[in-house]
Amino acid sequence: MSSIALKAGGGRLFGPAPLRQYLPLFPPSLVLLVFFAIPMGMMVGLSFQQQGSTAFTLASYGRFFGDPFTLAGLARTVAMSGLVAICVTLMAYPVAYYLARSRSRWRPVVFALAIAPELAGVVLRTYGWLIILEDQGFINNALIWLGVVAEPLPLAKNMFGVVVGLTHVILPFGILSLLTSLQGVDPNLEKSAQILGASRVSVLRHIVVPLTVPGIVSSILLAFTMSASAYATPAILGGAGFKVLATMIYEQVLFYIDWSFAAVMANVLLVMMLAIAFAGSRLEARLHKKLHV
Repeated sequence: MSSIALKAGGGRLFGPAPLRQYLPLFPPSLVLLVFFAIPMGMMVGLSFQQQGSTAFTLASYGRFFGDPFTLAGLARTVAMSGLVAICVTLMAYPVAYYLARSRSRWRPVVFALAIAPELAGVVLRTYGWLIILEDQGFINNALIWLGVVAEPLPLAKNMFGVVVGLTHVILPFGILSLLTSLQGVDPNLEKSAQILGASRVSVLRHIVVPLTVPGIVSSILLAFTMSASAYATPAILGGAGFKVLATMIYEQVLFYIDWSFAAVMANVLLVMMLAIAFAGSRLEARLHKKLHV
């Protein structure tokens, strides 16, 4: 009887059962509050101020949305991120499918090569692409030597070079994202369809791809958000004339010392990424629910 009382008292020590199940969430929630929510709140508050004043104002937002230069940077960021997301997903899908279905001894080698880019730093990989793509780089020198072109092709310091570099940087994440989705598709479905006379292309088109649409959406979403916030690759491969929001924020903080306007740009970038992430997650959940009905 006393032991029962002790157990009951011990249970009351940590609060009621519905409350105890949320205790493990307290440490990560505290970390997010201190290192994410509070700094983000400070940045949002800073965006409603002007340099040298603490008064509440929307002048910095009006400046952002009224300046064709900043709007062009926003449009360029969206275009760059969209192209990278499409390229990453298209290139990652065949590799992920091979890794999900192959039983070859070469599978570990292919997997190692797929994630190998992450073993080097982003800046190192970006400078490697700069050496390959610049006017006196490997590709242009080879094409000129072969007589294919008379003048160097504009492969760097533009959108093309940035998309190539970011695709290389983000591709491993797309492969891993799609690999998880493809491993969830039962291989017996493909074998059954082939036994019934379906070609390999038909199996991929009508069975595999529809069942992995949530994974495709996840890959596109991941690649888009990572490329939209990238700084090193657009700054190096894009050059001084290629302005996206990440590079513009860097310039406002270090060169112009205009923290308020930089906070506005950061908030716009954050809201854009959150909106796309929300829409993508909703679409992914709807497709996942539709496939499992």
